[in-house]
Amino acid sequence: MKTLYFDCTMGAAGDMLMAALLELNPEPDAFISKLNSIGIPHVHIEKVLLTKCGIQATGINVTIHGHEEDEHMHDHPHRGMCEISHIVQGLNVPEKIKKDILSVYNLIAEAESTVHGEPVEHIHFHEIGSMDALADIAGVCMLIHELEPDKICASPIHVGSGQVKCAHGILPVPAPATAHILKGVPTFGGAVQGELCTPTGAALLKYFVHEFVKENSMTVQSIGCGTGKRHFYNESGVEVLSVVRAMVGENTSSDEVTVLSCNIDDMTGEQLGFACEILLNSGALEAYTTSVYTKKNRPGILLTVICANEDKLRLAELIFKHTSTIGIREQTVVRYKLERTVKAVSTEYGQVRVKKSRGFGVTKEKIEYEDLKKIAVEHNISVSEANEIILKEIRG
Repeated sequence: MKTLYFDCTMGAAGDMLMAALLELNPEPDAFISKLNSIGIPHVHIEKVLLTKCGIQATGINVTIHGHEEDEHMHDHPHRGMCEISHIVQGLNVPEKIKKDILSVYNLIAEAESTVHGEPVEHIHFHEIGSMDALADIAGVCMLIHELEPDKICASPIHVGSGQVKCAHGILPVPAPATAHILKGVPTFGGAVQGELCTPTGAALLKYFVHEFVKENSMTVQSIGCGTGKRHFYNESGVEVLSVVRAMVGENTSSDEVTVLSCNIDDMTGEQLGFACEILLNSGALEAYTTSVYTKKNRPGILLTVICANEDKLRLAELIFKHTSTIGIREQTVVRYKLERTVKAVSTEYGQVRVKKSRGFGVTKEKIEYEDLKKIAVEHNISVSEANEIILKEIRG
C-alpha cells in the first residue's frame, strides 16, 4: 500500500507541507510552472533552497504584485468564503482539486465561526485570506493529487508554545482557531517558543490525513524536507531544526495484541468447540486449540485466544465462564499484518468478492471461499476449478 507519512515533530505550516511534497515530485520545477499557471490572482511562486541547522531543505517563496506578503501585517484584504470560493472556481485545475481546496478552507471557516461566535458566511479570513495562503493550499492539494497515495498518515503534531501576534492581537499558542481545527488530533507542546502549527497547516493535515500514529512502520522509498523562513530556538537558545518531512513508501502495518492461553484436560471436544465459538462471536481475533501434554503427561488441550488489548479482561471472563480452567496466561505481542481490501468483481458467474493483501514487498489475491463454493455447487465443478476459472477471467 503506497503510504504518505508526514513527520510533524516540528509542527506544520502550509508552505512547509508544500515544500516537503515538492521534494517528492520527480519534476519540481515543472510543477512550480504549472502552479504559476493555474490563475491565482497576481501571485508568483518560486522554489528556494534554505539551510537550517546545517541541513538543506526546500522552501517556498510567494510574491503578490512582486512583493512578499508578510503574514504578520494587518492590511491584508479580508476575504470571506464567498470571495475565496469565487477565486477557487476560476482556477485552472480539476474539479476534484477545487473541492479539496474549498474543503480545507471550510475547516478553517468553521473553526473561526466557533471561536468568534459568527456565522460561517460572516467570517472574513485575515492571514488565511491572503493569496500566499491560497497558493500553499492549492499547491498541497495538487501535489497530493499527483502523488496518488493509497493512505496518508502523520505523527502527532508539535504546536509550539508561548504567544503569537495576529490580526486579532496577541493570542496563546496554539491559536484558538488552530486548536479548534486540531480537536481529536494528537498534539503536544514543548520547550520551543513560537507558533509551530498554523491554521493552514492544521486544516491541511486534518483534511488529508487518514490516521495519526506515534510510530509509522513502512519501507521508505523517498523523503522530502520542507521548511519556512523563520528560525526557532529551544530554552537554551540553541536552534532547532524546523522542517516537515514527507515520506513515501510501502506500509508495513503492525499493532499490539494480547494472547490469552490456558491448558485444559477435562472438557469434551463439543464443549471446547462451543467455547471457541462464543469467544469468536464476542470479538476475539482468533480462538483455536492445540493438542498438548499437561501435568503427569496427560493428553490435553492448549486454548489460545488472540484479542485486542482493550478486550482482554472481557474475554478472560468468558474463558473462565465457558471452560474449566482456573488460570489464564497473558502475553502482549506485536502482530505484523498485510493491508487488506475486499472488492466485489462482476464475472460471468455473478459477483465474487476478491480479497487483496499488500505490504512487506508482496501482493496476494484470494477469492472469497463462500463465493467459490456457491459457484462450484451451481455449476457442478470443484472449488479449485471455480477458483481457476474466476481468476483467469479477472486477470483478463
